This record gives sequence, structure tokens and C-alpha cells, in this order.
Amino acid sequence: MRRVAVMGASGNGKSTLARELSAQLAVPYVELDALHHGPNWAEPELEDFRRRVGEATAGDDWVVDGNYEWKLGELVTGRADTIVWLDLPLHVILGRLWGRTYRRWRTQQELWNGNRESVRAAFWGRESLFVWAVRSHFRHRREAPRRLAGRHVVRLRSAGDVERFLDSAR
Repeated sequence: MRRVAVMGASGNGKSTLARELSAQLAVPYVELDALHHGPNWAEPELEDFRRRVGEATAGDDWVVDGNYEWKLGELVTGRADTIVWLDLPLHVILGRLWGRTYRRWRTQQELWNGNRESVRAAFWGRESLFVWAVRSHFRHRREAPRRLAGRHVVRLRSAGDVERFLDSAR
């Protein structure tokens, strides 16, 4: 494992796992959200985003955290030697997302480029974080097996699976 893509719905623990794995493997950690979200949540032009990701993954080893296949195509997954698919139960994801969102909102934690989570964006509207998490959870379960067929995929379905995976990577 030298080029690892960590994927899954929001709230699965992608960033936490990817940071831990990159530290264990002593390889760079790349957070796609940090490359995608500009000030005031502005999205970069597609070619600019692809360039940033290409530069961040130009080396021979990395751990990438994120789900931007609809924008990046195979730029990351096509070069990854291992794809880790976090597929925890929805109730676990929603509980984690609630705790993370509340903590970030309460502390006004800066995420990327001055952006902060808001209660409104997290809970209300069709594009709310929680609606997005539920939709992406079911979309990943429906589409990932076909999209990732023929690749080295490690599907982790529980916190125990994640711990065992990290132990095996040590």
C-alpha cells in the first residue's frame, strides 16, 4: 500500500482513517476537500481542481481522502493501488456526523480556507450536510461495487473492521 484512496459517505471517518494511515505508512496525506473548497465555499474551475489534485498526487506514495469521482474521474482511483471503502451503517454515520457538526459549529472551527460549518447548512434544505450524507451513503452502496470492480478494494463495514485494518497496516 503506497497509493491509497479512502472513500465513503460523509461521516464515515474518511479523514480520521486517512490521516492515521498516512502517518503509519509515512506517506503524504491529501484531503480533497481542502483542494476543492475555496473561501466562502467557492468551488474551483474543474481544470484548476484537477490540476491541484494531480500535483498533490504526483508522487509515488500518498493517502487521499475524499469522493470527487464525478469531477476527477480516475485521476485518483486509477492510480491508487488500494481503495479503502468505508461503508459503516447509516446510524453510525449520522451519529458521528451530528457530533462532528455540533463540535465544529460550537467551536467555530475553521475547515478550509476560512470556511466554517453553519447549523443552517448542516440541517436545512435539499443540500444540507445530513441530507447529503444519507443520499451519498445509499449512492455509494449502489454504485461502488460496479465502479470499483476489478480493483484492490478493502471494504470496511464497522469500527472493528477499521481497527483491524489499521492494525494490519502497522
